[in-house]
Formats: sequence, C-alpha cells, structure tokens
Amino acid sequence: MVRDDPTTAAVLEARRTPLPVGGLFEAHLAVGDLRRSVRFYERVVGLPLAFEEPRRGAAFFWVGAGREGMLGLWSLGSAPIGLSLHVAFTASLDDVLAACRVLRSLDVMPLSFFGDDATEPSVIGWMPAAAVYFRDPDGHMLEYLAVLDDPPRRDVGVVSWSHWIGSR
Repeated sequence: MVRDDPTTAAVLEARRTPLPVGGLFEAHLAVGDLRRSVRFYERVVGLPLAFEEPRRGAAFFWVGAGREGMLGLWSLGSAPIGLSLHVAFTASLDDVLAACRVLRSLDVMPLSFFGDDATEPSVIGWMPAAAVYFRDPDGHMLEYLAVLDDPPRRDVGVVSWSHWIGSR
C-alpha cells in the first residue's frame, strides 16, 4: 500500500467514518424460561418462529413481513435475571392505536411511556412517535412504535395520544 496514492488516502479516510445504519436488524434477550417466552412472542407479539436450537437454549423470530429483522431469545435456565432490556418494534399507527385493547385481550398490561397502566398510546413529542409499552414474561420492556407524520414538538415532552391530537 502506497500512502501517497490519492485512492488509498480516500479509502483510509472513509474507514475513519462510521458506516451508515439503515435500521436495527436484530436484538437478543436473556429469558428465564425459553418455552414460556417462545409462546409469548408467538401468541402476544405475533412473531413467527424462524429457528429453535434447544441444545443451545436459543430461539429466533423473524420481525417484519420481509424478514427485515430478527429477535433472538437465549435461556438462562432457572437462574434469576437481574437485567431488564428494551426492544422497540416498528408498527403502523393504526396498530399502535389498537395496541392497548389488543394487549389487554391477551392478558398483558399496556403501559405508558412513564410505566403506568395505559388506555392509549404515549406520544414522544421530539420525534414525534406514538408508542405503547408492555413487558414480556422476564420483565423486558417491549414497545410498539409508529413514527408520526406531524412536525416535531419538543415543547410538549411526552403526552397522551388524546392530548397530542387535541393540541394540534
């Protein structure tokens, strides 16, 4: 490699800058009971099981219709889990608006941005995005999120959906 070569210099400079990130492809969570969690992610979240490897205590789910992402679950057996992680799933606005009702029908408590029992989405004003949160059987915080077409409003902070709509 010749350092004075302009092509080489351009390649070296390009390596000093991060590669662009187009989205999140996969996330992995530690779970206390793999079978229970597989059922939860299939029945409540609605993710299709892509592959399960019982010898390794792992299961993988496709996220998105076109296999745009993946969620991996890794069993820790019966050891207590002291770590709670967060994963946000992209969803349509209609689905986020229906999420509280749907989650309740599946015996899962929908939560607001602040962790309170929710009957409607929270709106994060600076993005803006509508979101409903809930926990999996191991306590990991999950989120259905839809980015809104509205202009960002940092001044409102995080508010309920009805407050957001009423203050347009």
